[in-house]
Amino acid sequence: MGTPEFAAPSLERVNSEHEVIAVYTQPDRPKGRGGDLAISPVKAAALRLGLRLEQPERIRRPDVVAQLREMAPEAMAVVGYGQILPRTILEIPPRGIINVHASLLPKYRGAAPIQWAIARGETRTGVTTMRIDEGLDTGDILLTWETSIGDEETAVELGERLAVAGAELLVETFRRLDEITPRPQDDSQASYAPILKREDGRIDWRRPAAEIANRVRGFQPWPGCYGFFRGKRFHIWKSRVVDLEIAPGEIRAEGRHLFAGCGEKALELIEIQLEGKKRMLAASFLNGTAIQAGEVLA
Repeated sequence: MGTPEFAAPSLERVNSEHEVIAVYTQPDRPKGRGGDLAISPVKAAALRLGLRLEQPERIRRPDVVAQLREMAPEAMAVVGYGQILPRTILEIPPRGIINVHASLLPKYRGAAPIQWAIARGETRTGVTTMRIDEGLDTGDILLTWETSIGDEETAVELGERLAVAGAELLVETFRRLDEITPRPQDDSQASYAPILKREDGRIDWRRPAAEIANRVRGFQPWPGCYGFFRGKRFHIWKSRVVDLEIAPGEIRAEGRHLFAGCGEKALELIEIQLEGKKRMLAASFLNGTAIQAGEVLA
């Protein structure tokens, strides 16, 4: 059971070592301005592998639960499926339901652990396999894999690395399932990574530059980090902290470099995107835009 790009490598690795009797993913959803239905990355992988595919709107429906019981799976794997499994499903597979979660639990339980780990300035993260229970990422830990977070690594880049590592950890967990001693999570050490909202990307220029830079890396590809310049949304896709004293929100050009003031130090804006335009280097932006003294990013 899985939906996003992060889950596709796990499906492929498990399928290479086990008999996958069915794949469950979210229904096709409208995407883009045209509203055309888009399939999930896991659906694409399942179709490519020729596997049975199911896309129930609600996994807890009695007919879906009955369908799963009839399949009689020995075990189940869940990677970013997007629906909470009820007890009626948790009780079906005798070997349990194994979840791959993109953090070192109990830190960053929730929907967006990769993004929030970077946004909050973590320097290390990893993946965890755990037995699913009825809580939100609260089940007993089975195995973990740890890695450092690169100083300039984005959520997209880190997600690609953790997806591969999570797939390997999942097959290792299945191989060693009989010898692993599950470890209860320490709830006192738990932190949460809630689902991202568009407003999470709105920059508060009173924050320290380092904190904003972390959010720029963490909130990719969506919602991104943005302010408003001359009334238009102004996305910042790449930045770095510089030791300049500029008033919070003030935007300043020096040569072919673009800077924005923050509550502590400043940001050099390296790659930006003005509403209605393509992403571009700040130097290219400055070729066609004259920054006036005292202008601010709202």
